[in-house]
Amino acid sequence: MKLIMAIVNNDDGPMITAQLNKKGVYTTKIASTGGFLSAGNMTFISGVEDEKVDEVIEIIKAYSRKRTQPVPNLDVPVGQIAGGAVAPAEVLVGGGTIFVLNVESFTRV
Repeated sequence: MKLIMAIVNNDDGPMITAQLNKKGVYTTKIASTGGFLSAGNMTFISGVEDEKVDEVIEIIKAYSRKRTQPVPNLDVPVGQIAGGAVAPAEVLVGGGTIFVLNVESFTRV
């Protein structure tokens, strides 16, 4: 048995939940926040049999969309006049981060 922990963008969470439920994969969802943009994420925790790990990962990959997001440009030159327009930078966000861990013991009560 494996424990899968997957961190995805909040926008992708509902579709991933629906697809995992269709396949009989039950999961616990936890609201989380990313450190870089302080954006909302959803963290899934699922205990699955070894043979289902690849299927779960494929679902998460298929429904975790990458997107660009503007962020304030903090590289303001020294001495720049206050109120000067600085174009926001764009960064690639989304996708997912997936951890697969071995489970030593599992008990459902």
